Amino acid sequence: MTTSTRRRTRSTVLASLAILSAVLVADLGYQSFAARSSSATPQSDTRTGNARGIADGRVPNGATVFDDVPGVAKLDEDLRTALRRAATDAGIGFPVNSGWRSRAYQEGLLDDAIAKYGSRSEATRWVATPDTSLHVGGRAVDIGGTEAQAWLSTHGAAYGLCQIYDNEPWHYELRPEAAGTGCPPRYADPTHDPRMRR
Repeated sequence: MTTSTRRRTRSTVLASLAILSAVLVADLGYQSFAARSSSATPQSDTRTGNARGIADGRVPNGATVFDDVPGVAKLDEDLRTALRRAATDAGIGFPVNSGWRSRAYQEGLLDDAIAKYGSRSEATRWVATPDTSLHVGGRAVDIGGTEAQAWLSTHGAAYGLCQIYDNEPWHYELRPEAAGTGCPPRYADPTHDPRMRR
């Protein structure tokens, strides 16, 4: 093989590798876009037909307390203000896994929990009924990300933001008096919370 043939072969191989790399990068970008797009697509519960879309309170991946999606925008105004002030002071994003939810969405979550845990009594340790859920009224938020949860665990009381249940380190509610007195003792799980017994 001559030197010029080796150079042409090497150039062809390098060009092929460059094209293959570009195709792979484009494909990965498309897959990432498709995953983000599908997370914004309304879903429905096949057993009950309950909507699970953004309009019903499903929060898109990556949403924070500053986003204007219904799950955040329909939170109680005082709760949303306290969350935004705390997130600004923390200097970290407070991802929202769940905030306000429609009654239909909450019912679907409860149905899912009953199917998962095998009974309504066990399911309600994790998911409230639409009549008792503070999410339905916009008075509770589930914060994602261990960094945000850890920050709120340490500093949240100063903003009136309190973890309510031992088994849900992500679930926060507004307790304005906590800024002066600290957060109230937590319940082991929602079944110990008298508000959940309506």
